[in-house]
Amino acid sequence: MLQTGRKIDIRKWKADAFESKEDVVAIEEPLQILVQNKAISITMRTPGDDKALALGFLFTEGILKSFSQVEDIIQTDENSVNVLLEESVLQQLPDLQKNFYTTSSCGVCGKSSIDKIYQISSFDIKSNNLKVEAKIFTHLQDRLLNVQTAFQETGGIHAAVLFDAQGNYFYHSEDVGRHNALDKLIGHVMIAGKLPLTKYILLLSGRSSFELIQKAAMAGISVVCAVGAPSSLAVDLAENVGITLLGFLKKTGYNVYSHPERILIDAS
Repeated sequence: MLQTGRKIDIRKWKADAFESKEDVVAIEEPLQILVQNKAISITMRTPGDDKALALGFLFTEGILKSFSQVEDIIQTDENSVNVLLEESVLQQLPDLQKNFYTTSSCGVCGKSSIDKIYQISSFDIKSNNLKVEAKIFTHLQDRLLNVQTAFQETGGIHAAVLFDAQGNYFYHSEDVGRHNALDKLIGHVMIAGKLPLTKYILLLSGRSSFELIQKAAMAGISVVCAVGAPSSLAVDLAENVGITLLGFLKKTGYNVYSHPERILIDAS
């Protein structure tokens, strides 16, 4: 179960005076991800869904190709997950000496060069002919708030949400880290055997950064929309891999930064 918030006593300044109140802050704790008992990553996350987070991270980093390669997942303690892989898979893995030290605000910290950031998706996103009516996107933010319970409690939690092309809710995950929320979501759909996510829209509760677009590409997602702004690298990557990227999503409209051909305008 997701452990999203912790109650604390605070002093609130309001109407020229302090008052004592109880507040809820988002929980942030380290998770160590191991493969074959070897630590390869430490990420700051919201506790809960740790096994899905570990799987999603390993998949989006190109270490895993499918859930069938996993022999077992062991939660060794409250802040550590050990992923055991099939022996035949181990011989084909990239160098696990590479460490992926990340924080809740940076999904690519610790990478030694820009070349190591780029991963090759197994899915051809450019050929994905998914089409979405333009007006569908303007309703997604309200639907996000309906399912993002942790944010309503703490105000400090991000969400990654999947909708179908008609705007119907499919699944979501939450975490204090934007990239962790997406890794958790991808981990869950990976376990469920739903990859690639070619028929779904991904909605991000914050801004869209390079590493989030990379993770979306690894999962075969061709349409990504975000409540906040995209970074320049996010736009470049989306354009290069074939992702339709939307930003500043509101009820009244949004910006389209790449591949607008997937968005249909009702001419009636």
